[in-house]
Parts: sequence; C-alpha cells; structure tokens
Amino acid sequence: MLNRLISVNVVAENSWWFTWIVLPFLIMAARASDQALGTMRVVFISKGLKYLAPLVGFIESIIWLLAVSQILQHVNNLFYIVAYGSGYAIGNFIGITLEGKLSLGRVIVRIICTNDSTKLIHALKENNFGFTLVDGHGSKGEVQLIFSVINRKHIDEMIAIVNHWNPNAFYSIEEVKTAREGVFKQSTPASLSPSRLLQLGMRKAK
Repeated sequence: MLNRLISVNVVAENSWWFTWIVLPFLIMAARASDQALGTMRVVFISKGLKYLAPLVGFIESIIWLLAVSQILQHVNNLFYIVAYGSGYAIGNFIGITLEGKLSLGRVIVRIICTNDSTKLIHALKENNFGFTLVDGHGSKGEVQLIFSVINRKHIDEMIAIVNHWNPNAFYSIEEVKTAREGVFKQSTPASLSPSRLLQLGMRKAK
C-alpha cells in the first residue's frame, strides 16, 4: 500500500500539469497570502495591536517558509520565480485592499474654511461628530479651523458633509496612533445606512 502511494506521488510530481500549473499556482498563492499577512501585520503594529500582530506574524512566517522551500528546490526554473514575484505583487495589493476594508484605527481630520462654516458645523453636530473649532488667520484673510478625530470608517461620511456644506474648504487627513477622552461618533445603527443619516443631518441643518 505504501509503495503504491509513493508511486502515485512520483507520477504526480513528474506530470506536466503538476510541474507547470499546480505547483506554480501554489507558490504564487502562498506568496500572495504571506505578503498580504505581512502588510496587515505592519498595519496592526502601527495601530498598537500588540497581540494580533505576533499571531499574524507566526502564520506569515510558516507560509513564507513553505513558499521559499519550493523556490529553492526549483531555483533554475524561471516560471517558478515569476510565480513567486507575481504572488508578492498580488499580496501587496490584497493587503492594502484589506486594510482599507477593515478601516482600523482613527484619523485626525483638519478642515480649514474660508467661507461661513455655520451650516457645516451644525451638520457635524447633527451627525454626532466631535470636533474643536479655532479661529485663525490665513494668507488670504480670516479662516476657521475644525479639528476632529474620528474612526476611519467614518471618513467618507464626514468628507461628504464637508463637500456638501463647504465645498471650497481645505482638509487634510492623517493617521492617529492613540486617542482618548474625546467625543467619537458611535457605530451607525443597523436600521439606518450612513447615506441615510447624512441626508437627515443635511435636512436638519437647512
């Protein structure tokens, strides 16, 4: 029985479809998974997730070892090397996409308004965004600065409010590693979508 299993494995490894299709695909998939996890690990470290990052790193290292071991066995095969490089590129794309979908952490949004920001401020309050308002002076006159630390998943909603009520406002967004003791918008209720809440806030602010 053992001899039969060994002979089947030998035939599979020597077959053209395993050599040129299955194995390169496995190498590419393993490298893509490894790189995607690596990208997520860096994100978790930057967000201070000290327990999740090592776990992802553990899984990443095992997958990387499996992929590299196959490359070292077929180092002279250009097709395998291309599959390895393709997996690296695909893994970066997947990792960045996942990071955007997860929307982990918080960001600081700085809004500089040269026009009247009364309606914008009212809309931010109606949509439960915490912020700090500061009067300032710019190169072209007086301005109002709005500082707000929000969860990343609420970026689109806030920017939509800004573009609606003060489309000429300048804004910038930066990562925040830690924040506490602030007013943070709570998760959107399941019965109301972000777009619906945005419409309600705009309607009240009119």
